[in-house]
Amino acid sequence: MIPLIPSVEFDAALVRKLNQMGPRYTSYPTADRFSGDFGTEQYRAAVARLDGLGERAPFSLYVHIPFCESLCYYCGCNKIITQDKTKSAEYLSYLSREMRLQAALLGERRKVDQLHFGGGTPTYLSDAQMDGLLGQLRAYFDFAPDEEGEFSIEVDPRTVTPQRIATLRRQGFNRISLGIQDFDPAVQKAVNRIQSYAQTMEVLKAARTSGFRSISVDLIYGLPLQSAESFGPTLDKVVAARPDRIAVYNYAHMPQLFKAQRLINADELPDPEAKLAMLGLCIERLTAAGYVYIGMDHFALPADDLARSQREGKLQRNFQGYSTHADAPMVALGVSAISAVGNSYSQNEKVLSAYYERLDAGQLPIARGITLNDDDVLRRTVIGRLMCDFDLAYKDLALPPGIAPEDYFAEDLARLAPLEEEGLLSRDSGGIKVKMRGRLMIRNICMAFDNFLNAPKQEGPQPARYSRTI
Repeated sequence: MIPLIPSVEFDAALVRKLNQMGPRYTSYPTADRFSGDFGTEQYRAAVARLDGLGERAPFSLYVHIPFCESLCYYCGCNKIITQDKTKSAEYLSYLSREMRLQAALLGERRKVDQLHFGGGTPTYLSDAQMDGLLGQLRAYFDFAPDEEGEFSIEVDPRTVTPQRIATLRRQGFNRISLGIQDFDPAVQKAVNRIQSYAQTMEVLKAARTSGFRSISVDLIYGLPLQSAESFGPTLDKVVAARPDRIAVYNYAHMPQLFKAQRLINADELPDPEAKLAMLGLCIERLTAAGYVYIGMDHFALPADDLARSQREGKLQRNFQGYSTHADAPMVALGVSAISAVGNSYSQNEKVLSAYYERLDAGQLPIARGITLNDDDVLRRTVIGRLMCDFDLAYKDLALPPGIAPEDYFAEDLARLAPLEEEGLLSRDSGGIKVKMRGRLMIRNICMAFDNFLNAPKQEGPQPARYSRTI
């Protein structure tokens, strides 16, 4: 029997008071802290340290396909808008080179129990191209059986047919994520993403019929012309379709960072109060429909692997968000992709020409990264457990010998005190527990342990690094 999990509490006044800019903590240290001083040699050293630990653990693979046929104005992903299909053929030839270099460095046929295709639009590739790419991956890596592994792909429902969905399942994908954002026609027009309800449901039903183990959908609140009244029908339709997972993202309007967002009419964006109303509506509707609040902006049905992993204390976080396998080393392939191997993060070149130039020179296309010190590793554990479990037990931390957690984290705990007074968490000698009313503010709580964020500020104006925490 699946245990009942209490619903997250939504306190609009508290959210209004504490809402601020902050990281999403898909890594710690966060990607904006990566340095150009980190390159291939540092990555090789990270792989060597990993092998020195003894038995080889399974790997995760991420493959970035950057191409899209049309531009969604809200998008902040690394993408290339083109309808020239020859570009994908060229890209795949370079992806093959990177794959070969990584396989030679990693050695033998590493076991892979998690694969994620992201973008861009991964289904920009043809069936034949996808078959070829997956065949190469299987030649270099030993994939776990379908019933054990999690092999996922992001899909734009506007670009696929039910037949293509069935083909993706045959090709080995067993989890699928569908982008929806909003079904309201006026909102869709404002962000240049026209996508009918019938078209989307046809794809979702095809995924279910084809035997995908988990189906997730993405929604966004805070887009132009949205309101709680306009967003309600979209929520009703999604709940009726009963996907296994639902992600409800807060749109962060940062046109200074993402050129596509400059095409959005800022005067049509909902104000903060309207966004709060939409967030409250999402929480109310989804929890009433039986979805478990996983954390941040993710919800899942109680029987889904994500909810099960959280109940069992096995939930992790990586650059794709919440994951059931993110504790495994992750090798990322493709332009701008980020790997997490041992105590290191490394990011490939973000610009396609630079990515190609590195590979033409026979080099891994690593542009920047970071090697974590012992304190970084410890804080990564703290933030990860708070983000995933909403519970931190000091006994599980690898603290330096002879140092009590209250002493090691004295400054961090002092920063938590105001949040404890607001009733977001409780502390005792054993650790920290986040209360239901604090789950929505988990980014604020984790920020107390971020040494980079809390370092002395440089003089002068600071760049806008992050979105708001809610």
